[in-house]
Amino acid sequence: MTTYKKAYLAGGCFWGMEDLFRTRPGVVDTEVGYQGGQNDNPTYKNHPGHAEGIEITYNPDETSFKALLDYFFRMHNPTTVDQQGNDRGSSYRSAIFYQNEEEKQIAEEMIAIVDASGRWDNKVVTRLEPWDIFWNAEDYHQDYLVKNPNGYTCHFLRFETPFVNEV
Repeated sequence: MTTYKKAYLAGGCFWGMEDLFRTRPGVVDTEVGYQGGQNDNPTYKNHPGHAEGIEITYNPDETSFKALLDYFFRMHNPTTVDQQGNDRGSSYRSAIFYQNEEEKQIAEEMIAIVDASGRWDNKVVTRLEPWDIFWNAEDYHQDYLVKNPNGYTCHFLRFETPFVNEV
């Protein structure tokens, strides 16, 4: 029996990230929410310091944390501080919320690989933050772009080719 794992990422508006990650091979479930902030039980109207993030439940027999990060660095701009598209502020920062030292090391390696690739004009500014707690966003935010297919998103696949071959 496979034990699923979870990954926690932030890269701007959580709707667009969820919409792209939901279809990735090995991804079992996605939830959008708030993470890395200053208050308990954050809401869309009150989430100081929290990033709009995504909880990805995945099957490690079908994908890896490294493969998820590779896709993450191709579907949002990791070189802008507190901004994705028209969205600005710390809620829209690029961040990886690592759960252990192995995830932190993989994230550091991926950042180095992305920077060395030269695909982005600037260096990666993605923050590495220790995982604390993930607060689910309100129901109307969950699966938002499925419910609202013409809704706003600033996420799209910028590079078809992965950064690493072993993903």
